[in-house]
Amino acid sequence: MQVQEVFDFLKKCGTFYLATAEGDQPRVRPFGAIDVFEGKLYFQTGKVKDVSKQMAENPKIEICAFDGEKWLRVQAIAADDDRTEAKQHMLDANPMLKGMYKADDGNTQVLYLKDAVATIARFGPGDPKVIKF
Repeated sequence: MQVQEVFDFLKKCGTFYLATAEGDQPRVRPFGAIDVFEGKLYFQTGKVKDVSKQMAENPKIEICAFDGEKWLRVQAIAADDDRTEAKQHMLDANPMLKGMYKADDGNTQVLYLKDAVATIARFGPGDPKVIKF
């Protein structure tokens, strides 16, 4: 499963960086919570955060991570999933979030990557691997 390879890479890194746009200004911040639910790769934030507002305005995002040997870049559309079961699955997969979020708190937001193109490569020679999901 192609989604699983990207998930495994991000999980190995622990922290990945998500980029959004605010007008003409790029914004980048660290994330760590990810999940695979119903075959889609999800991440989580709070609806009160600027990142949520930026994705509502422009859902095009990029994710970047480095595992010490290879780097990953993902271009995608962040698609909101407001279902309680998707939120609960994320919280169960990332228990460190449970102290700050609840599936039905009105703030928890989970988004999945839609029309994603992931590139995994090394610095230096070698062909990059491209994964679409």
